[in-house]
Amino acid sequence: MMAQLQQGGPDEKEKTTALKDLLSRIDLDELMKKDEPPLEFPDTLEGFEYIFNEKGQLRHIKTGEPFVFNYREDLHRWNQKRYEALGEIITKYIYELLQNECHLKKVTLPVDAIETEPKSFIFMSEDALVNPDKLLVLIHGNGVVRAGQWARRLIINEDLDSGTQIPYIKRAIEEGYGVIVLNPNENYIEVEKTKAQIQLSSDISDEPAEKRERKDKIQKETKKRRDFYEKYRNPQKEKETIQIYIRMIQREAEVKNRVTAVALTDSVHNVWHQEVGKTIREWMRENCCNWVSSSEPLDTSVESMLPDCPRVSAGTERHELTSWKSFPSVFKFFSEAVKAKNSLVKPTPTRRSNRIKYEEF
Repeated sequence: MMAQLQQGGPDEKEKTTALKDLLSRIDLDELMKKDEPPLEFPDTLEGFEYIFNEKGQLRHIKTGEPFVFNYREDLHRWNQKRYEALGEIITKYIYELLQNECHLKKVTLPVDAIETEPKSFIFMSEDALVNPDKLLVLIHGNGVVRAGQWARRLIINEDLDSGTQIPYIKRAIEEGYGVIVLNPNENYIEVEKTKAQIQLSSDISDEPAEKRERKDKIQKETKKRRDFYEKYRNPQKEKETIQIYIRMIQREAEVKNRVTAVALTDSVHNVWHQEVGKTIREWMRENCCNWVSSSEPLDTSVESMLPDCPRVSAGTERHELTSWKSFPSVFKFFSEAVKAKNSLVKPTPTRRSNRIKYEEF
């Protein structure tokens, strides 16, 4: 009797079985797309009836109102698609600003790529490779952002200053830096799998046919449900794709010798998971600082259990705002690091005190 109560009893089991049977007969794709308008959107800001005003804020051309995500009620997938379509347009818009407003040039990588090889690109100032004094290299985080962006959400809902790297670029150029804007989320291209590739991946097995059929049936049902939720959460990824990586090179020794300072903004790196050696950890303690999301005032020291580099408050609890809020402190950190290197003086007090603490740890 106790066992029956714990498991819900026979009536509950029958109801659960009936519910599972009902769900198995529902076409989740069709249910999700029911009454959904066509996923066709404009390919320009003007087509969306939005424009960036003189303050760098995205506003509706007619009403002057900020961007509205829930344009169609109860159609989250459609609204998400619309948001992502706007995001792609904004990415191209930022590329244009990097070239026209910041006067950076677009450079294809690898520089020796053949015509049929996967390629990416970065942006550079004219003096990036010949500046005799200093070079600023900007690297965004992971996700949908591309070169020149910190956070798409900020660009759309706040302004260009907080969401893009443009203030950093302009400040760097004013202070005599050469500038390189990297594009690490473009390290590979995605191409749709052919039917032959999909079939090949499912056929490679040494299992008996009967066992493989049962397994395939379970996997297909599981995949159907997983794909439903994946499409809802990430509507762009609707087809099976393979990733073709663009050629990359690692130069640890050269980086450590030539890089004077690294400013991280709420970085999610982990020296244990990435198998970073002792020499890199020591280099990070000496040359890096991480401005993390925190309720503490800007530049307040923040404790960490990771023995990698000092952590200080970015003056905001919002992850996506850390790059913007720490903007003045980052350039001060760079300036002090350059002076210290040129005069052979030890690093700044904040970095030195943290370094001692980590060495004791």
